[in-house]
Amino acid sequence: MKKLLILCGILAITSAAFANNASVNADNTGRNVRDQSGNTKTPLDQSESPKDIKLTAAIRHTIVFNGELSALAKNIKIITASGVVTLRGPVKSRKEISIIMSAAKDAGAHKIINKLEIKRR
Repeated sequence: MKKLLILCGILAITSAAFANNASVNADNTGRNVRDQSGNTKTPLDQSESPKDIKLTAAIRHTIVFNGELSALAKNIKIITASGVVTLRGPVKSRKEISIIMSAAKDAGAHKIINKLEIKRR
């Protein structure tokens, strides 16, 4: 009987959790179309030149070990091609954008394309 009551409780909690998330729109169709158009830089556009790889690695290292950044910000895309750094992905705040932009400049990026977006919720 105890097991049945526990199972019913778990089902009730799970059902409530799904009901609360029902209003969240998980449709990424617009983003997927944008990324497939060829106009948006993706990780496949990363140059294999040693200079570009070194610059990307330096930026990533600085970001990953920065205690002020959220896990979300630490997982942005950093794409370097011909010395041009493209930063893409969601972050939590303008402050995180500022920190990431400074990291790219400090690593030696001369041209940065900022495609970072502040995640709403």
